[in-house]
Amino acid sequence: MNLVQRVQDILLKPKATWPVIDAEPADAASLYKNYVMILALIPAVASFIGLSVVGLGMFGVNFRVPIVAGLANMVVGYVLSLVMVFVLALIIDAMAPTFEGTKSQISALKLSAYASTAGFIGGIFSLLPSLSVLGAVAALYGIYLIYLGLPVLMKCPPDKAIAYTAVVVICAIVGGFVIAWVLALLTPSPARVGMGTGMGFVVEAVAAVQQLATTKA
Repeated sequence: MNLVQRVQDILLKPKATWPVIDAEPADAASLYKNYVMILALIPAVASFIGLSVVGLGMFGVNFRVPIVAGLANMVVGYVLSLVMVFVLALIIDAMAPTFEGTKSQISALKLSAYASTAGFIGGIFSLLPSLSVLGAVAALYGIYLIYLGLPVLMKCPPDKAIAYTAVVVICAIVGGFVIAWVLALLTPSPARVGMGTGMGFVVEAVAAVQQLATTKA
């Protein structure tokens, strides 16, 4: 599998790409090693650069997260995003019978991993914290990818795909805010050092949510 080509295909022609993905042999180790672990680096590293190198500018004051705290944020955010892909796959698989689909752990993991592409790529916007919200917007495309992928990989009837997608997205939102909360606890912000009102937490939360990859609304 060519990584760059797969990213282009799933983003630009998902309807044609999901059947190809469905037919490919794969296991969890290969999906993570060859795809998820590579793409998940984009939002993690970009967020570190944005918060600790570029800094947050608010009300004429520029604030940079200390390097050590920024590295901790990057590592924890990266690990949690990997975990979230797996957890979301478990949810997708568990919910399949409810929506007349077929349970398949590897198909669910394929769906979670590849639908996270938009969110991972959108993480590049975190290089500039003021633009990080665009990464969250880009991640919304993951909802469409899930909607298209569920009937193909989980074999649910097309008329059940909307409800199935809604449940998956709600779970992703909850997971996203949990990760944002954890990262915010690890990352100093202007609000916590007396330099602002609370905007630092908001920016960090948005950046963390868009790191998921995924499947966020």
